[in-house]
Amino acid sequence: MVHHIVLYKLKPEVTPARVEEMMMNARMQLLKIPEVLSIKCGKRIDSNMPWPFFIALDFESMDKYTLFREDSIFVKFDAEIIKPNISDALVLDFEMDPGKDVRFS
Repeated sequence: MVHHIVLYKLKPEVTPARVEEMMMNARMQLLKIPEVLSIKCGKRIDSNMPWPFFIALDFESMDKYTLFREDSIFVKFDAEIIKPNISDALVLDFEMDPGKDVRFS
């Protein structure tokens, strides 16, 4: 299992209402992709936190994650919802199976 987390910094003009739309779109669009086992997304509670938005996804394997990245739904979501609203992103990927070598997942 692979847990993929992306923390986002938003452009100054992104309103709280826009963040709500981004959350809704993430859930509606990304769950349509067969490789996505689960999705979580949210907005910061502490206004001092530098990463005000996140998306976390679970995949069966790195191969499934690779397929997800190439899926037309994700490509469109990234181009239309994410990129116009963010100024920076931090991507974190974790292997969740004890003893498994992620290179072979």
